[in-house]
Amino acid sequence: MEKVLLGKTGLKVSRLGIGLSEIGSSNKEISKEILHTALNNGINFFDTSSCYGKSEEFVGENLSKYRNDIILASKCGHSSRFDSSLPDWSYEGIKKSIDRSLNLLQTDRVDIMQLHSCGVDALEKGEVIKALEEARSDGKIIHLGFSGDNDAAIWAAESNKFETIQTSFNLVEQKARYKLFDLVEQNELGLIAKRPIANGAWRANENPNVHSAPTNYAEEYFNRAGIMTGEGSIINEPKDRIMTSMGYTFSFNDIDVGIIGTQNPKHLLSNIDMYKECLEMPKEVVNELNNRFDKFGKNWDQRT
Repeated sequence: MEKVLLGKTGLKVSRLGIGLSEIGSSNKEISKEILHTALNNGINFFDTSSCYGKSEEFVGENLSKYRNDIILASKCGHSSRFDSSLPDWSYEGIKKSIDRSLNLLQTDRVDIMQLHSCGVDALEKGEVIKALEEARSDGKIIHLGFSGDNDAAIWAAESNKFETIQTSFNLVEQKARYKLFDLVEQNELGLIAKRPIANGAWRANENPNVHSAPTNYAEEYFNRAGIMTGEGSIINEPKDRIMTSMGYTFSFNDIDVGIIGTQNPKHLLSNIDMYKECLEMPKEVVNELNNRFDKFGKNWDQRT
């Protein structure tokens, strides 16, 4: 599996990572198979969150013995989901969320802790960032990250407070290439693409919303794909629609790691097998997808 440096963090990550939202609503057997399949096939970047159901718990149970072999990223901020007395995006909520994550993950530190989709107002207020910085000083987290979209992602990239940005990017969600890519490069940030295959929406016959994927973006991606494919077939596009989706996202060297989640071990193996081949996506296909998004999608906000 190809590995690259994640911005200026010094972390060497597999470009194909795994998002662990979906295993949070699975069971112990499936989660174990997914996590071990990823690990045994060269994936070393594991991305979870405090609000992904049992995801952190499953990661701790299955990967704690391999802690020094993986890059472990989690997210914090939605404290009220596990403690109704704690408001989201509060100093105390972030501190308790980090400690809870460490306990569930069965580790003494997380490589990257990311604020999870808060708005610019919470970022400007500063107490969430202060909580992260204190946890870093205590050795509980190694690097600070932000996971989000639109104006908040731009603010985070410009702030000099974070080392990584995670944002939505795929063939029907291209807004990051308008400004965010340049900011990431200028500030030597690591860039993590979430939803890199757009929930399988490209050329799908029906909305492929699955498992825990929120319909507020899965259905939107399906609608966008319909608009863009309405322009007709693309010369030299891969026959496999998932190959097209993966090939588009990973054609951008700006993307250090793309995280794809699943509850299906066969799908995971297929993604791993497809990764190397997808890097050969014809440039003219990428250009045509860019042109179609520029025609229809300039006013499409990134879906949070």
